[in-house]
Amino acid sequence: MFPAPSRVDPLLILAVALALDAVVGDLRPVFARIGHPVQWLGRLIAGLEAKLNRPQRTPGARRARGALTVMLVAGLATAAGFALLIFLRGRWWGWMAEAFVVCVLVAQRSLHDHVRAVADGLDRGGLAGGRAAVAHIVGRDPESLDAHGVARAGVESLAENFSDAVVAPCFWYAVFGLPGLFLYKAVNTLDSMIAHRNDRYLDFGRFAARLDTAMNFLPARASALIVALAACVAPGAAPLQALRTAFADARKHRSVNAGWPEGAFAGALGLALAGPRRYGAEIVDDPWIGAGRARATVEDMRRALWLFVCACLVNALIFAGAGLARMSL
Repeated sequence: MFPAPSRVDPLLILAVALALDAVVGDLRPVFARIGHPVQWLGRLIAGLEAKLNRPQRTPGARRARGALTVMLVAGLATAAGFALLIFLRGRWWGWMAEAFVVCVLVAQRSLHDHVRAVADGLDRGGLAGGRAAVAHIVGRDPESLDAHGVARAGVESLAENFSDAVVAPCFWYAVFGLPGLFLYKAVNTLDSMIAHRNDRYLDFGRFAARLDTAMNFLPARASALIVALAACVAPGAAPLQALRTAFADARKHRSVNAGWPEGAFAGALGLALAGPRRYGAEIVDDPWIGAGRARATVEDMRRALWLFVCACLVNALIFAGAGLARMSL
């Protein structure tokens, strides 16, 4: 692990950052004018993709240029992490600045609020309100979803992004400090922008998709264990069933990683997630994950949000406890 810019243990800095994010969220007013760091990454990726991913190029050339894009963006992000670490080192307020940076790049509160908006939309605005809200967090066609489909989509997004937006950034920060966190956010943003399975991105985004899969391999499995622990205290959740479903059904998912947190959420809540769904004109006939109800409701979404809150708390306590234990040695 890289050292923190002060004597405060990096794991305690992470715990402070998670607590700060839970309170203040994505700090939208702060970044309203200058843009969020992930938006900066997105602009860089979009510019490189427009220059390098020309449709007239051969599949091999597009794969090579896609790999080059990943190396450039990931390299710049990692270098920025090192530079910031060096700048903060030795300053008495360095640990506070580092905690703020980590808070900005972890999305606990933002994810919770987006999924809660879907539940509120369904509750107050009916199917139209739910569809309008869920369109902001999923790629599938919201007009093809009934009320149960909207609720399932919200729970699935919460589960999958618990791994991608919470556990994985924490994991890579805990292992490699700010450079590791910056690298992960770059790779994850690349995956979300250029790793789509369509004619435009299939070749160009292949390397990004594979690198993102590799970097999420351990965090995805850890997230299932964290959800199972959280189910011990979340109202109406089943911890043993969370583990059973994750281990039994995770491999049914088209993603080698997403099935783990989705399986844990499905088992804990007694739901069936994934299954057949529509992305634009494409119908994806995936198997169900979990042996529970497919007819999810607004109440199931609120139960999922409670489970998510408990899982975030467990995640933070793990790092805080490890940091305190290490400082006492």
